[in-house]
Amino acid sequence: MKKQIIFLFLLVLSPIVPAQEEQLPEQCIETLTLQAKKAGLPQSLINDVIPKLKRISKVVQYDRSQPEFTETFASYLNKRVTDTRIKKGKQLLKKHKVFLESLFRQYGVPGRYLIAFWGLETNFGSYLGKMSTLNSLATLACDERRSEFFTDELLLALKLIERESLQPDKMKGSWAGAMGHTQFMPSTYYQYAVDGDGDGIINLWLSEKDALASGAHYLQQLGWKSGERWGREVKLPKGFPYKKTGMKKAIALKDWNVMGVTSVNGNVLADLDMKSAILVPSGHSGPAFLVYHNFDIIMHWNRSKSYALAVGLLADRIAGLGPLSQTGKNQQALSHKTVLALQENLNKAGFNTGQPDGILGSKTQQAIQDYQVSAGLIADGYPGSATISKLLNQ
Repeated sequence: MKKQIIFLFLLVLSPIVPAQEEQLPEQCIETLTLQAKKAGLPQSLINDVIPKLKRISKVVQYDRSQPEFTETFASYLNKRVTDTRIKKGKQLLKKHKVFLESLFRQYGVPGRYLIAFWGLETNFGSYLGKMSTLNSLATLACDERRSEFFTDELLLALKLIERESLQPDKMKGSWAGAMGHTQFMPSTYYQYAVDGDGDGIINLWLSEKDALASGAHYLQQLGWKSGERWGREVKLPKGFPYKKTGMKKAIALKDWNVMGVTSVNGNVLADLDMKSAILVPSGHSGPAFLVYHNFDIIMHWNRSKSYALAVGLLADRIAGLGPLSQTGKNQQALSHKTVLALQENLNKAGFNTGQPDGILGSKTQQAIQDYQVSAGLIADGYPGSATISKLLNQ
């Protein structure tokens, strides 16, 4: 069973105030009880856990204000790929050298990526989250936005309690129900977690080796290609057709070469058939990245391009590579209200963003790019001032 594991709501690094709990709707409790019975969970476990589940109002607020969608790329990156985190990452790469090399031999995933995930998810285990995993999942299961996904996650969390003999009150993590050093959702924990320290128990909270090994196993099972990078920063030529940017517009590396795309120091790209896409997360005035197959694998961990870029760039810095040649201008983050208005106007103009929700996701970015093409604007998919002005004043 492979499902899209969505980790774009898993970052727990922003401070979370103590959550106020309240009763879940009785109808939702009844529905969850019925679903648990259908899933074959023991009646004793159902009786012990489900009636005690609580709603955490803050969880819904966090779900609507994820930093991957509310911060500019430059701001997001600067808060996560820091000198302090790079230094700590290098120390841990050295500390776990022998173990990480064994994981590389077994799974094909270089240690620098596992350390980077660890750093971004929990700041290397310094903050594993303090919110009740079960209550967080129950809150989102009873919320209409993505009830089905979180109901499935809650049921798998209950199965983990049964399989791993976990204590419900000890299951703490992010507001979205992610757990342990590498913040696995229950579905990922249930299917991909492995015993990395050889003690016969899988515990992603207490064992760093379990967490790192599980991360390597997960990436391997998703299709990680050993020997390939995630991507790299590149330099785009003058007059570059930005409408060709985006994850769905991958072409052969040699074709980008023909179009004049070079490394940041001006060297030509390799003359290879390897598929690659170009991303401009800050628009045409910011940095450009050429991303490969493994970048898409990283995005299975978290469906945010900003997150995946941060993982790749942090891994590079931990391995000793230098900083970006540019990080982009200090752009102003768009408000929920502005994004909502953009989505509504794009839909009216015939560029489908789906149901307007105020979140600048991939579908909205593609709609923006399509609109920019039709309007004769630089089609980078980024809602810059010219695009916003034209859309909101048409």
